[in-house]
Amino acid sequence: MLTGANGVTLPFYYRMSKKKILHIIKSLGRGGAEMLLPETLKLHDQKKFEFHYIYFLPWKNQMVDEIERAGGKVTCFEAQSNLKMLLRYQDVASYCKKFEIDLIHAHLPWSGFLSRLVHRKTGIPLIYTEHNIQERYHFATRKLNALTFNWQSKAIGVSKDVSRSIKQNIKQNIPVQTLLNGVNTEKFSRDHQAGNMIRKKFNIPQEVVVIGNLAVFREQKDLVSWVKAFKIINKEFSNVYGLLVGAGPKEEEIKNLIRENDLENRIVLPGLRTNTKDFFSAMDIFMMSSQFEGLPIALLEAMSSGCAVVSTKAGGVVEVVRNEKEGLLSEVKDVQALADNCMKLLIDSERRKKFQYESRTRVIASFSLEIMVRELEKCYVDLINDEVKQ
Repeated sequence: MLTGANGVTLPFYYRMSKKKILHIIKSLGRGGAEMLLPETLKLHDQKKFEFHYIYFLPWKNQMVDEIERAGGKVTCFEAQSNLKMLLRYQDVASYCKKFEIDLIHAHLPWSGFLSRLVHRKTGIPLIYTEHNIQERYHFATRKLNALTFNWQSKAIGVSKDVSRSIKQNIKQNIPVQTLLNGVNTEKFSRDHQAGNMIRKKFNIPQEVVVIGNLAVFREQKDLVSWVKAFKIINKEFSNVYGLLVGAGPKEEEIKNLIRENDLENRIVLPGLRTNTKDFFSAMDIFMMSSQFEGLPIALLEAMSSGCAVVSTKAGGVVEVVRNEKEGLLSEVKDVQALADNCMKLLIDSERRKKFQYESRTRVIASFSLEIMVRELEKCYVDLINDEVKQ
């Protein structure tokens, strides 16, 4: 016999009906957390689950069409600031009541704050996924996170470093589970024809080595160091091109830096793109210069696509890339070491090819999106069942 929280026996169809999961996130732009949503949706068991999505920044909507094509129901509650976003929690609570949401899954701090208010108002189970370490957040964000963190059912850290940071900085009394980000290895496999077409489209010779990155152009990614490292490489190797895919608040600064260093004919800036697989297929080396990371989705996608990795030791990167195995790692902000590691792979093509093979092998073995999705579904069912039993 199955009973609800008030002791009333629930009908049999309750157990058989789809469980309704609501994802809440600030935007549906091209960030790593946002890009995971359509990818996980494609692998979820939609015979058992129905997925809803709420976001708040209408101008960051690049993922909306892909989520809807995959079967998700997307709603935008427009808000022009973080504070105005928090004030929409009553609207979100009403949405939950209208659509009989069984569980909320929130991503990133401000969506988390709002979701915790909804949880306290409605009692709907809430999972919060933390994508970054607490030390990297603004002081006010860290304080709000610490103050409200226990107003939820469970937290997920996307890497061991993220989970460590939660436990070290927040006196939480809720479960914290490490669930590593994953990638769809079937989708993100090297497509040589598509990669060649990208090179042709952007006038990159087929025979050169391409050093690439795909990122939101913001402070965290330290693309200034990326351009500086590429300049050092370009002085020594004339048969190298850069492919820097993305957009963001630092875009004009990066464009100016490229112009000042006479690299306009060497570093290609395609802008914001949705066909990311094709661009990874055009890259030989994926060079990351980040100052900090949780567990970067773009890195996993690049490795799954068979790119050798040269990166800084930023957060969860070291949990994915084993130095001298799938790539070469250096300290954050060490531009010369970043450049030197790339040049090692330019000199030794066999070593570069070995890293390319090992990168994909590593992701298939340890960072499969299928594993991540099945574990998420287990979390959903366990929390929903716990709520029913109370």
